[in-house]
Amino acid sequence: MILHALADLYERRSHDPDPARRLPRPGWEDKVIPFVVELRPDGSAVQLRDTRRQEGKKRVGASFLVPQSVKKTSGVAANLLWDSAEYALGASAKAESPNLAKQAAAFRERAEALLPWAGSDVGLNALLAFLRAPHLTPLQAAPHWAEMLETNAQVAFELQGDPGLLICERPAVAAAIDALRTSQSAGELAPCLILQGQQLPAARLHTSIKGVWGAQSSGANVVSFNLDAFNSYGKTQGLNAPVSAQAAFAYTTALNDLLKPDSRNRVQVGDASTVFWADRPHEFDGEYTLADLLGEPKPDNPDRGRDAVRALYRTVQAGQQPAAEGSTRFFILGLAPNAARISVRFWLPGVPFAELAPRLLQHFEDIRVARRFDNEPETPSLFRLLTSCALQGKADNIPPRLAGEWMRAILEDLPLPAGLLNAAVQRCKAEQDVTYLRACVLKAWLNRQMRSQPRPNLSTLPFKETLDMSNDTPAYKCGRLFATFERIQGEAQGDINTTIRDRYFGAASTTPANIFASLQKLMFAHLRKLTKKRAEYFQKLVGEIVALPMRELPHRLTLPQQAEFALGYYHQRQDFFTKKTDTDTTTDQPQGD
Repeated sequence: MILHALADLYERRSHDPDPARRLPRPGWEDKVIPFVVELRPDGSAVQLRDTRRQEGKKRVGASFLVPQSVKKTSGVAANLLWDSAEYALGASAKAESPNLAKQAAAFRERAEALLPWAGSDVGLNALLAFLRAPHLTPLQAAPHWAEMLETNAQVAFELQGDPGLLICERPAVAAAIDALRTSQSAGELAPCLILQGQQLPAARLHTSIKGVWGAQSSGANVVSFNLDAFNSYGKTQGLNAPVSAQAAFAYTTALNDLLKPDSRNRVQVGDASTVFWADRPHEFDGEYTLADLLGEPKPDNPDRGRDAVRALYRTVQAGQQPAAEGSTRFFILGLAPNAARISVRFWLPGVPFAELAPRLLQHFEDIRVARRFDNEPETPSLFRLLTSCALQGKADNIPPRLAGEWMRAILEDLPLPAGLLNAAVQRCKAEQDVTYLRACVLKAWLNRQMRSQPRPNLSTLPFKETLDMSNDTPAYKCGRLFATFERIQGEAQGDINTTIRDRYFGAASTTPANIFASLQKLMFAHLRKLTKKRAEYFQKLVGEIVALPMRELPHRLTLPQQAEFALGYYHQRQDFFTKKTDTDTTTDQPQGD
């Protein structure tokens, strides 16, 4: 199902009228070639041209349409008319390179295989003349020669007078490449699992998939049989699950295109590389994409996520969504590295936009919490939310599988994973603080969990964006009470090195009954240092929060209740620093954070 959907995507994109979106024809691929060697018709080198341009802090080479690359193994395998400097030029920065001669010979032999179809082409003959007697002196004078050898960068060739047109792109050479591929594709016939069982030559090896975060830099495979234990009925490698060469090219080309670093059809969250596409042109392909909604915004447009959410709200407003838009189906695929293979974390096959859009909006409703500071994001990305729950706020410390499970929960409208709640609560207790991003995570987890219950408790559903005075949940009220005790201490003692939050937050959120009696005594001592008006205000507030005696508070809070405690603490603390109207005499006045 996954490969079939990707093959269908290739068929649509290969005929796209937009050249920038059009996928290459079978046997070809778009490849970044940083360096191009310009040749005269007699095969002598003119210059080594640098195709790179500055993009931010990096220099990125130009992209060219070249013959599809071969699968590189530990042996020698050359690409056709383009390859690394070691293959294409027989040159290396290494002092010892025992395979260099073999690599150069393999590259030359592959080019010579085109002679039966393009023996009269001046460009191919110029390249063969250069490869048979390479004269590198003009190239070695180039300022970037050493850099090219050091990085073993990709190199291709062009004929003098054909600027911007590689030799492999010359019409006669390109036709020869297609003819050579056809002559070499006569593999074993087998019923293709993608193309409805058509008897076609099966692909023995599938092109590697690149761009999955954490996978091997050389690429990994979705379909792979590389050990005898995986084989059946005497079949080897790809013949165990026969996919035609045509279909294998289609699905790998489409997936590699979706996984490009600059693709708007991918979003990276933790170790889950998620790609998505629609079965027809859609608003997602224009004003916003799933990457804008859930991904980390780029520095040059930090408000992209917020604007995308607003656009999504406009799209699904009642009566404003055309039927064609709502019936557009979206395919969403989550991938993660697994040694030399790629594992599928989740797969949503053809979800109508009318179902997907409300699920996305529900996610943003779930994480909506009053912000501490104006510069905090209104619609934080999943990456930021996850790193807020990781040790030292580092992406490398995000628990494995957590990102993929959260993404799947959003897209399928499921409860959030228990591991997410545990990570958020533990970070709050370890750092004695409930940050804005952790409050977003806690609120989202609690509300989704409540909605998933067969009989949700409507009196506590859902937790609100700001302080909820009507919420009678014991754990939530304990959090509010703890924030009040902290506030009283702050006004009584000012800026001190160690507050009750630093000493008691973890214990108060776990065993409140054991802690709050002591905190109550401290409260009375602190109230004596305040003005009468402020002391009366806080006494009234404490009475409103807790009508029961301190000894009747919960003795132990479960993990979800600890999340309620943290959310109550956050809401009450934020309320203290929210500007009040002049007529509001029952609430605290802003004192600064």
